[in-house]
Parts: sequence; C-alpha cells; structure tokens
Amino acid sequence: MADISPTPDKADAPLIVARGVRKFYGPIHAVDGVDLDIRAGELFGLIGHNGAGKSTLFKMMLGLIPATSGEIRINGALVTGRDFRAVRRSVGYLPENVVLYDNLTGLETLQFFARLKGASPAETGPALERVGLAQAARRRVREYSKGMRQRLGFAQALLGKPRILFLDEPTTGLDPEAIRSFYAILRQLRSEGVTTVITSHILAEIQERVDRLAIMTAGKIQASGTVQDLREQMDLPLWFSVRVAKADFETVRNALAHLQIDAIEAMDDHVKVKCRREAKMAVIEALAGLDGRVRDLTVREPSLEDVFFGFSD
Repeated sequence: MADISPTPDKADAPLIVARGVRKFYGPIHAVDGVDLDIRAGELFGLIGHNGAGKSTLFKMMLGLIPATSGEIRINGALVTGRDFRAVRRSVGYLPENVVLYDNLTGLETLQFFARLKGASPAETGPALERVGLAQAARRRVREYSKGMRQRLGFAQALLGKPRILFLDEPTTGLDPEAIRSFYAILRQLRSEGVTTVITSHILAEIQERVDRLAIMTAGKIQASGTVQDLREQMDLPLWFSVRVAKADFETVRNALAHLQIDAIEAMDDHVKVKCRREAKMAVIEALAGLDGRVRDLTVREPSLEDVFFGFSD
C-alpha cells in the first residue's frame, strides 16, 4: 500500500487541496470555482442540497472525471498526473448510488472488489463483520434491503485499508441503529489517522460528528470551518429557555430590560429569551442574580440547519 502520510516538510500542509476547480456541462456550472483544504486525519463534511455539486466534486477528486479548469492535489499529487496512481491505491470510495450484482452473495461481492483493488481476500470476512453483515454473507444481494446494500457498499470502500475515504451520502437507507454504528466506525478510523470526506444533505445527522465542514450551493463553497465557526460567521441569535414560576415572569423581564434582547416570550412554565451572541454572558449573569428563582436554564445554539439556510438564502 502506498504511504500517503505527509512528508516532514509538508506536515502542516492540507492533505487534499482544490484550487479554482470548475466543471461545466455546456451552460450548466456543476462546480464553479471551488477552493478547499482538507487536513490529514480529519472527518470533513461537505453539505448542500441535491444538485449542489457535491458528487461532481467528489468524482473530480477521485480523478474519475476531468475538471474544466483548476487543479486538485492529494498529498501533493495532481489527480490528473501520473503520481496520483500510487495515491489512489490508498483511497476508498462509496458512491451515492451503490450498484451491485444481484446474483452474487455479499461475500462474493466483496471478494470480487478485493480482486479489483488488489486487497487480500482475507479482509472480506472482517469487513462484513465490521458493517454488521456477517450473518448475511452467503445471501444473494437481490435479497438485501436498501440499507444492507448500503452497508455492503461501505464494506467494499473499506477493503485495502484505505487512508482516505470519500463517502457520498453514505447513510442513505440506513436505520438509526445502523447510522450510529456507521459513525462509530468512522470515529475509530479517525483515531487510526484515516482522512474521511463525507457528503450529506441530512444536516442534523452530521452536526456533532464532523471536525469541519463546507457548505456548497450552486457549485460554489459558501463557507467552511467548524460548526461553531460558521455559527459565529453568521452571527445568528441564541434562544434561552428560562424555567421560573409564573409569578416571576416579570422579574425575569425586568432583570433583562437593560440588555440587548431581541425578544422575550412568556410560555406556560418558562420564559423564552432571544438575544445576539455578544449578549449571551450578560444574560446568564443577569439570570444568575435572581436569588434562585430560576429553576432551570437551557441555551439553544443555532443548529447546522439554521446556519446552512443562513448562508444559502
């Protein structure tokens, strides 16, 4: 297997770099001027609506389709260059739409892909075990559910012990338990230094699971960073839920009257307070001074969905 660890003089350099990448299909700008840096060992999310250009960008990163302009490098190797052949041996890929041979069993399917990849046949059994398909190893793929097919596709991406994974909408068709297991595998791989790039349009699913992410709309990267970075860039308001006795609603309102509050709403057993991020600590300090009248306090940060629509609107 090719060693794709950064060389000492490039240790701080991104592992995957895209600069000015474009892919045009006539008048359709599927990818339109993308700049992107992804670090070694990172779990990186690429989010956007269907048709945003995520899958097209993936295929260019893999060298499957040529860019109209710009360049992509993985560990310094141009994906269109001869040096990329060695890098590609350490890359695993799960496409958005998994196409498998219905007449093969799950085990035969992995054995087929192992031969294509030059991976050891001994890896196939453990790969099926890892994705929870060991009991279905000798069943025909035509008998697999959509979720089982997706897990089998993930298993083939893991063959050859890749150091980089490109996973395009990998949790499509998976039930909640399988999704949890899938991300547990990704966490383990990350601890082993594997770099994973994952696309998804299910924002709540990846919000707390990726190290960094990029928001892609209409073929362009609108923003990138940690979820908290993006929250701060958008400067979206926070919501406090303050549980107090009804008799103390006005006390809360008066305690916050001198602060920059966007809204205060009285509910059945709590007060909802909306404020800008810069007022967060002042609100907490004011509520802390209410002599124990606050029974409970919850702060709701903007969700990744809030952030996404903020950037894409």
